[in-house]
Amino acid sequence: GGRGSARRGVGQVVLPGDVLLLPAHPEADGERLWLGPGAALPGRLLCGPGLRSCGAGLLVTKCGLLRHRQPGGAGGGSGGAYWVDSQQKRYVPVKGDHVIGIVTIKAGDIFKLDVGGSEQASLSYLAFEGATKRNRPNVQVGDLIYGQFIVANKDMEPEMVCIDSSGRANGMGVIGHEGLLFKVSLGLIRKLLAPNCEIIQELGQLYPFEIVFGMNGRIWVKAKTIQQTLIVANILEACEHMTAEQRTQALAKLSER
Repeated sequence: GGRGSARRGVGQVVLPGDVLLLPAHPEADGERLWLGPGAALPGRLLCGPGLRSCGAGLLVTKCGLLRHRQPGGAGGGSGGAYWVDSQQKRYVPVKGDHVIGIVTIKAGDIFKLDVGGSEQASLSYLAFEGATKRNRPNVQVGDLIYGQFIVANKDMEPEMVCIDSSGRANGMGVIGHEGLLFKVSLGLIRKLLAPNCEIIQELGQLYPFEIVFGMNGRIWVKAKTIQQTLIVANILEACEHMTAEQRTQALAKLSER
């Protein structure tokens, strides 16, 4: 693979095997970047999807466009982040990702969930808020679960939980039986989860609805009526290929009804 400066590669196509160099000293080609805590950054540099930390800097693991977020931006003071924006079809579990899984098997103390990846994820019955050996969560095969990966690497089975580090559900757990589950591209999910996403704000003015986004490309939505639920789902599915103007026109037509 090729080698090049991470900062100069932003917006360019990168390929698996490429190494993006991060200088150890700010004087080296003018970049003030460190992997790890440093005086130049309020936090550490984050290595996002499609990249792995290696000795010289960042190793590219999938094809796509290199992206960078400045430190202290919308993500708070956690330092900057690099990631690869790719059009991959299949979801690959990432530690910390919140996803929507479908329960396929109840086996003893473990549930198996289809998360859209190459293998199923495991979820312990104790990984729910307030769960004990006597007080087991009511989870059935076919239920939708919104949870977070705590284990996700190529050598181990993905493992999910429905509690945060404080033992609280924090919105995770079994999703209601009503509503509609549908799938969109992984790129669209990232767009919809961006802070101040215009699409969600515009839809919110059309109808009140509940919505859950999974980083694995799954969306669950529930509005007051089945018709409204289907309209919200159709707009979200179509918005990836619409300009802002086309989207505004479509929403204006719906609001006139």
